[in-house]
Amino acid sequence: MKNVVLRCKICGQTYPPEPRYMCETCFGPLEAFVTPQDDPMTLRQRILAGPPSLWRYVDFLPVERPLAGPHTGWTPLKKAENLGRMLGLRHLYLKDDSVNHPTLSFKDRVVSVALTKAQEFGMDTVSCASTGNLANAVAAQAAHLGLRAVVFIPADLEPQKRVGSGVFGPLVVAVDGNYDQVNRLCTEIADDLGWGFVNINLRPYYAEGSKTLAFETVEQLGWRAPDAVVAPVASGSLYTKLWKGFQEFRRTGLIEGPLPRMYGAQAAGCAPIAQAWKAGREEVQPVKPRTIAKSIAIGNPADGMFALQVARESRGGFEAVTDREIVETMRLLAETEGIFTETAGGTTIAILRKLAREGAFDPDETVVAYITGNGYKTLEVVADGLEEPVAIAPTWEDFENRVLPRLTAPVPALS
Repeated sequence: MKNVVLRCKICGQTYPPEPRYMCETCFGPLEAFVTPQDDPMTLRQRILAGPPSLWRYVDFLPVERPLAGPHTGWTPLKKAENLGRMLGLRHLYLKDDSVNHPTLSFKDRVVSVALTKAQEFGMDTVSCASTGNLANAVAAQAAHLGLRAVVFIPADLEPQKRVGSGVFGPLVVAVDGNYDQVNRLCTEIADDLGWGFVNINLRPYYAEGSKTLAFETVEQLGWRAPDAVVAPVASGSLYTKLWKGFQEFRRTGLIEGPLPRMYGAQAAGCAPIAQAWKAGREEVQPVKPRTIAKSIAIGNPADGMFALQVARESRGGFEAVTDREIVETMRLLAETEGIFTETAGGTTIAILRKLAREGAFDPDETVVAYITGNGYKTLEVVADGLEEPVAIAPTWEDFENRVLPRLTAPVPALS
């Protein structure tokens, strides 16, 4: 059993669980709060007996019962021996949502919760404003559930992500503008139509899906929290919900001890939260995105102020890196750990490397970096920097002359 309420993050006004996202009193954002009623032992037993998906944590999610995403979540937590050795970290782990089901990003988690709630509310059309991964997830899960989907994207979105939505048969609307402009348009539409916009009128429920990344991390580490985490930051929702997930497990008695320092990763071409952090401001000033990391290119982050609060509370912080560093570390991760991530993951690893070089982590601390999307969605970002294949004739002589000398050459050192 559990209790679910919506609560304003500004004034604390509470509401019943309805399709609303804004406080009527102060116009602040609403957040879902779930309070499990059972003791820690019962909760842990139910989790351990649950399915190998995010729904093993249904007691902590604002839905009655799972309806979407039956195979979403429970992705690997991989010990990064090679990358950790290079960075001087003996206990570095990668939480790898680049292999999440069904569309290879962490957005499958939030959409599973949002579309389950949309069905509970009796909605037959679901929608979103998206930089790509969210549109993919909404389109795929709507198709599985037999719901109509209309997804809104910036017109200059990466081709792979456009195809990754269109193949599922939604109506794809390409808006001539950046994500913030797309989101403003969708907010107007959501107020007039009875559609379930997962990141607007369903946002209080949708955002809760991100907590499951923290829950899985704790369970996969043997029921303990890491010492520090590094996660990509766009709107700030994932970052703040990770923190909320760790807090909820401690509050309900499933873990004890200190919670992790929370480090947020942004691209220098769209780093409004990192800029506010460096300047010591409590509020975020919007920026115009100019970065290859389109999946985290949100210039006016909805949860920016709350993300800053989490950084202060957890004794973490925010950093930003250049597009060149993002591409470098996409390749670094692929070449050391065999994980091909998109630009958001490259941003995370670039910040991880930067922090490690600056001495932000003790070598024996447990550090977890969150890889939130798959590199096959952003192939063009790394394609230009790769070596051309060795072209040979179908003969042993050509193989011997052109290929074998390369195999006897020293392996290039990774940066």
